[in-house]
Amino acid sequence: MTLSISRRRFATLAGAGAISAALPLRYAHAAEHTFKIGTNVPASHPLNVHLTKAAEQVKEQTNGKFEFQLFPNNQLGADSDMLSQLRSGALECFLNSGVNVLSTIIPAAAISGVGFAFKDYPALWSAMDGKLGAHLRQQITRGGFVVMDKIWDNGFRMITNSSKPIVQPEDLKNMKIRVPVSALWLSLFKSLGASPTGLNFAEVYSALQTKVVDGQENPPAIISAAKLFEVQKYCSVTNHMWDGWWFLINRRSWGQVPADIQATVSRVLNSACEAERADVAAQNIALQKDLAAAGMIFNEVNPAPFREALSQAGFYKEWRGKFGDEPWALLEEAVGKLA
Repeated sequence: MTLSISRRRFATLAGAGAISAALPLRYAHAAEHTFKIGTNVPASHPLNVHLTKAAEQVKEQTNGKFEFQLFPNNQLGADSDMLSQLRSGALECFLNSGVNVLSTIIPAAAISGVGFAFKDYPALWSAMDGKLGAHLRQQITRGGFVVMDKIWDNGFRMITNSSKPIVQPEDLKNMKIRVPVSALWLSLFKSLGASPTGLNFAEVYSALQTKVVDGQENPPAIISAAKLFEVQKYCSVTNHMWDGWWFLINRRSWGQVPADIQATVSRVLNSACEAERADVAAQNIALQKDLAAAGMIFNEVNPAPFREALSQAGFYKEWRGKFGDEPWALLEEAVGKLA
């Protein structure tokens, strides 16, 4: 089975090739500040494409004084390894999921992934660029990191499997589904009657291929980039959870950068984030067409029965208690009453 790629997608993938290439030598002197960036998605993902463009802009706009070196696709280790490297200063920058590893040390960071909370992007960005996002950045800063103003988009997540469309919560009963190693993900799918298994992403393709698990859940960009369409037949557009990447910087390393260069880097990164968001949203639509052409069968899902099932199972009440009243109130201010 092959996946046809449009001219637009090809241009995006081709642009990703710049990640592994050295930036042009336009400057007489070596950079005064070189920061490594670690990410956990393939080079072709819009995250890495736009980080590459941002790196070029930063080097140009600082006259070569500051440069980024990008290491995609877990080249520097698993997420937990990169977070440890970031904390120690061995890695200067890490784009980290708030719902996944970051939440192990800053629990509130996972609140953006509460199941079926955000109905669409306008509701999401209203919260994450508004009061909820400001609260989370404050918590991350207190945790010892420098964090950029904008959170990068990993997209709304969909459920794939090889046996049937997921239409009602009952369709998930006893399904062995791979989820990231995260308490929130495990709790969400257990509350819906599934049998979730926490696996690192590097293991997902082989686990699906060998039937260790029946299904998985990810945004379209990941389903495509990781070629999961080769080992999955059905894709249900549940949009059950949203996840994004906070751009985290080691505080000690950042403190050694002059204020004017900090301002340039921050401005370029936040602008690149906005462009990445737009690209991911557009690709979500285009990729569904590409994946369908490759043989995946898509179905739309009404979220209301799933929200009701989670409410009946006590999911929202449990996580309100874990996150605390203040962040939960900010979440409900953006999305409406959950618990």
